[in-house]
Amino acid sequence: MRSSPHSPRAAAWIVTASSAAWIAAAAIAGAGAPPLQAQHLARFEPVPARANDFPLTLESIMRGPEHIGQAPAGVNWSDDGEWIYFRWLPGGGEWHDTPSLHRVRATGGTPERIDDETELELGPVLAFGDVSPDGRWRATSFDGDIYLIERATAAARRLTHTEAGETGPVFSGDGVSIFFHRGNNLFAFDIDDGEIRQLTSIGGPEPAEEPEAEGHGAFLEEQQRELFEHIRVREIREERAEARRELRESGRRETLHLAQGENAQGFVADPTGSRVAVTVSRGGFDGDGRRTDIPLWVTESGYTENTEMRAKVGDEQSVSRLAVVSTATGEVDWLDLTADGSDAGAGSEADSEDDASEDADDDRLAVASFAGWDETGAHGLVFAVDYDYKTWRLYAYEAATGELRLLDTLYDEAWVGGPCFGFQGAGCMGWLPSEEAGAMPRAWYVSEATGYAHLYAIDADGGNREALTAGDWELLGATIPDGWDAFLLQTSELSPFDQHPWRMDFDGSDRVQLLDGEGSFAVTPSPDGRRFAVVHSRSNRPAELYVADVGPGADMTQVTTTPTEAWLGFPWLRPEIIHFEARDGVDVPARIYRPSDFGVEANGAGVVFVHGAGYLHNVHNWWSNYYREYMFHHFLAAQGYTVLDIDYRGSAGYGRDWRTAIYRHMGGWDLSDQVDGAEYLVREEGVEAGRLGIYGGSYGGFITLMALFTEPAAFAAGGALRSVTDWAHYNHWYTSRILNLPHEDEEAYRQSSPIYFAEGLEGHLLMAHGMYDTNVHFSDVVRLAQRLIELGKENWEMAVYPVENHGFAEPSSWADEYRRIYDLFERVIGGRRAASADGAGG
Repeated sequence: MRSSPHSPRAAAWIVTASSAAWIAAAAIAGAGAPPLQAQHLARFEPVPARANDFPLTLESIMRGPEHIGQAPAGVNWSDDGEWIYFRWLPGGGEWHDTPSLHRVRATGGTPERIDDETELELGPVLAFGDVSPDGRWRATSFDGDIYLIERATAAARRLTHTEAGETGPVFSGDGVSIFFHRGNNLFAFDIDDGEIRQLTSIGGPEPAEEPEAEGHGAFLEEQQRELFEHIRVREIREERAEARRELRESGRRETLHLAQGENAQGFVADPTGSRVAVTVSRGGFDGDGRRTDIPLWVTESGYTENTEMRAKVGDEQSVSRLAVVSTATGEVDWLDLTADGSDAGAGSEADSEDDASEDADDDRLAVASFAGWDETGAHGLVFAVDYDYKTWRLYAYEAATGELRLLDTLYDEAWVGGPCFGFQGAGCMGWLPSEEAGAMPRAWYVSEATGYAHLYAIDADGGNREALTAGDWELLGATIPDGWDAFLLQTSELSPFDQHPWRMDFDGSDRVQLLDGEGSFAVTPSPDGRRFAVVHSRSNRPAELYVADVGPGADMTQVTTTPTEAWLGFPWLRPEIIHFEARDGVDVPARIYRPSDFGVEANGAGVVFVHGAGYLHNVHNWWSNYYREYMFHHFLAAQGYTVLDIDYRGSAGYGRDWRTAIYRHMGGWDLSDQVDGAEYLVREEGVEAGRLGIYGGSYGGFITLMALFTEPAAFAAGGALRSVTDWAHYNHWYTSRILNLPHEDEEAYRQSSPIYFAEGLEGHLLMAHGMYDTNVHFSDVVRLAQRLIELGKENWEMAVYPVENHGFAEPSSWADEYRRIYDLFERVIGGRRAASADGAGG
């Protein structure tokens, strides 16, 4: 809600800041604007009165990284809990600067920059790694070698020094060995004697045996034996050599031969090292398939260079299968993860090759992941997602028998997903610590069974299943930090617009909120569990690093200040979150930016912004990834435009039904929400019908195209940036979940792809695209351009950016793109349109 000025000083400050914004904006617009009105708004961040030094111009806005820097990331505590290390880039530098390593005391203070030479020396100590059962050691991988860190002294012992990359070190259950990956196999390093043992033997396809001769060939071979002693002696020698080889290899473990194109991508050893779960994947791409060449136009050599990128939806999909290997014998159990549990279990290696066949679609898995062993290694937790992404299953694997027990499954007629769900592996799941020896192991996991992501627990035998959280809110993350006897949760329990950390006992009791306030709070506990390093942001302030005690209502001490003083001095808005009613009666959330927020008179025009990614949350009380657009909306509002930023159907943050509302029809409910939002602006905010524009990038660009092609009465102008124009040309994992496969569900692709509706263009369209876009390929917009040419459409234009990828990098490109968007709005719906109507402009 808006409020009156709290003091004349505050009001005067707002006038100064708004005047600076208006003067800069008017200089770009090239047109007059109404006088400013001094207001103080509760949604402005209160700061001391001062002259504002930040010019609200397009050029300044699009130099965003130079103003706001890069927020603290990669937060990591030293093992003694005395220091917090993080990568950080304060504002004030060049746009192409990169973050550097910093550290700060656990109690707060001024961050210290670590020079590059010291950072290299500290690399093994600062690398994330597994902690030994007794807490004394930590195993890390740095620069392809394994290190053992004594946590009390930070002394590092180098365990391997090879050219081969060694990664993923994990302690054995007794802490005497470290398991690690090298190449396509798992190894164990014995800490006391330094011996390295190979635990698995995994190779490529087994050489095919030569077929026995038949017919005339068999006659000739027999004739040779009969006639020549030389042939008979050589065969005797070969038989003796083969017998000696078999005797020599009789004690070795068997080799696991993978199929052509397969790779072992995941190894999880049980606590004893006697069994290893191996995830095997292949890309599904064969020599008969095709990939897209992406030209790089501006090169050092002066020659155009091609980069081979992904195939298109329907051409390929990575598939996985899972084996448990005995490290003593090499015996392999391939797990049947397509069954309901009644007949799930181990299969033969021959059976597994049939399951992996391209012709056996029903038996292929998009994801087969081993989520971990319990403390004793008696049970493993296995997660599988079907090839069509419509079903996931969670199993307990019993090591002694090789049997699988289905613990839970979820089918979604659209696709399974949501927060805490990993499409390339297990999301939030694991084993709870055992309360007593011999007790039945208990697993925890996240499911959207109620329509919202929540935490569940179940015994390894399938009994005693219970929901640990419940409600019309989402569990966003769940971990069990080292040394904790409780969950650390991240949830939207208080509001879909805020994210807070909570502590909760393993049985779901005693759930306690740990930090208060608006925004998002990402916490990293100290090694002793008493302190948090907190990365916290609000809607008008980028994320900063804080420190706080672990406990309800704890105060936070700010450590970093990332943006420049000039940027912080500007009255950045905390956008008001409103709801409007969609045509089906659903309340749709949105951020709104009003001209009155800046003391200017509305010009009667409105702009709707469409965030990208589809499944992304942008209406909230924390800092948006779309920070340039956030500042651009200030600029537009200061020019008299009313701006609406909508979390349309398909966005993250609102549960399963909201997430899957776009199934089989992108450009359905997600588009109608934009149209209904535009009608809200006309009905409630004084925007004139016929004076509405829309813009967005990636998925937002796709919606912009659909809006101009299929809802011409709603929007007069649109800026479609890096847009998908035909979903049959996008990638597989994203598109096939929502629209199925193009050759199996052509209707879904036809009703969802703008290229089929291009004849409906009546308004004015700007298309902007990077020519080196490796995500939404430049060919997408080229195909649409040809379609518009053939249709004889005139009111469209295209801007191309030769060096830019999907996410633009260079400020000059950003500024050019948004200058064109603003110019489009001014010409069609804004200030210059009004001037032209009065005979005062062109």
